[in-house]
Amino acid sequence: MDIRQLRYFLAIVEEGQISRAAKKLNMAQPPLSQQLRLMEEELGVTLLERQRNKKSVELTEAGKVLYEKARHVLHVFEESMREVKETGDGVRGELSLGVALLCASYLPEKLQRFREQYPHVSFRLWGGDPFSIRERLERRDIELAIVSLPIDDSGLSMVRLGTEPFVLVAPTSWEMLNDQTAVSITELADVPLLLVRREKGEGLYEQLMAEWGRFGIRPNVVCECQDVHIVLSLVAFGMGASIMPRTAIPPFIRKELRVLEITDTALCSETALVWLKDRYLSKAAQRLIKMLAE
Repeated sequence: MDIRQLRYFLAIVEEGQISRAAKKLNMAQPPLSQQLRLMEEELGVTLLERQRNKKSVELTEAGKVLYEKARHVLHVFEESMREVKETGDGVRGELSLGVALLCASYLPEKLQRFREQYPHVSFRLWGGDPFSIRERLERRDIELAIVSLPIDDSGLSMVRLGTEPFVLVAPTSWEMLNDQTAVSITELADVPLLLVRREKGEGLYEQLMAEWGRFGIRPNVVCECQDVHIVLSLVAFGMGASIMPRTAIPPFIRKELRVLEITDTALCSETALVWLKDRYLSKAAQRLIKMLAE
């Protein structure tokens, strides 16, 4: 069995059909089926169950073991090849980076500055909440991630990038806040709120609920959403207000919103750059870590 056959096997599993995998690999279906049979004969086990009257395939227990091992072997192989190629080479290639949506506005100026220094590096960006970004790190879809804390940091290296206070984001059309430039968290008890909430784990939502609980307040939450951009669009439309770090607000929408400081809470957002401890990082990733840590 060789690396090429492992790639074939992963493609079949991930596409769910031999025909789709063959198309993805730019090869005919019969040779791909033959390679799968050769692997099964060599191992002495059935790796995939062919579904009757269907084109789809399902992993057997042996196939599940091989799938996990094959993914790991290919990641190690690809990282080793990259490390060898980069020995004595300049900073170039593609850098895969995950970005938690609450941190997205933190990124443009930093990436532009990096591109000016390293013009031969391109980026592939993935957005999501810290939980989904963590999953992408573990699958090695990405090398680095910029996330809002807290996050499960087991197995991760981390550079803390800074903290900032939360702000209230409200529609410009609202008259209830008059000409205020600041508001206390206790004043928000009856304000309709749209809050960003992670799919899994604790984050901004849980921090705010704990803070209101400290004051004995039950806030008027009318919407919870994972996507900060959807929340901001609803705020701009007048559905309610929200609370988030100032840097989570993209410049292009700020003129449609009012941003007020929150005076009576020490709550703040902390941003960090994280990566897996046990993987090789490309030169581009190493340079970005160094730049952001300065």
